[in-house]
Amino acid sequence: MRRSPVSGSSWTTGVTVEAALGLGGNLGDPVAGFAAALRRLSQHAEVSALRPSSVYRTAPWGKLDQPEFLNMAVLIETSLPARALLALCLEIEREGGRERRERWGPRTIDIDILAYDDETIDEPGLQIPHPRIAERAFVLAPLAEIAPERVIGGSSVATLFAAVANEKVRRDAVATDRLNVLLKG
Repeated sequence: MRRSPVSGSSWTTGVTVEAALGLGGNLGDPVAGFAAALRRLSQHAEVSALRPSSVYRTAPWGKLDQPEFLNMAVLIETSLPARALLALCLEIEREGGRERRERWGPRTIDIDILAYDDETIDEPGLQIPHPRIAERAFVLAPLAEIAPERVIGGSSVATLFAAVANEKVRRDAVATDRLNVLLKG
């Protein structure tokens, strides 16, 4: 099967699959960045049926001396191959001002492919499901809200989240309301 780049090609997998994406950011205006990313995804011809979670506020992970993060998840339907979906996510990150300077450092926006259908992919630069998903409450909390029964690595998202749930991940009603306003306007 021929795989396509993101832009300028009509080649797709020919099959629509559900994918789960995680979005995060702690620089600038992450909520506006999430809205722009979701709009950009919805405008792509091979992405549809976006179902976003609420926005969650979380402590930094990995590198602790930085501002809190806002995180969310979104379920999409896509006919893009996983590699092309990754390229689209990276393109949207660049459009959102993402600069990759340090691992786990602050960022305007980060978009990770958490799951792509039921596939397991382990290639250079592309690992699905996300390799550290089971230890990251900031990813699992929003994903559990919109896809609690989805199975990743043999366990449901709800079960994975229950194993790492803590008070450091909390739904941010104000940020969620603002995201909804931005998406409507």
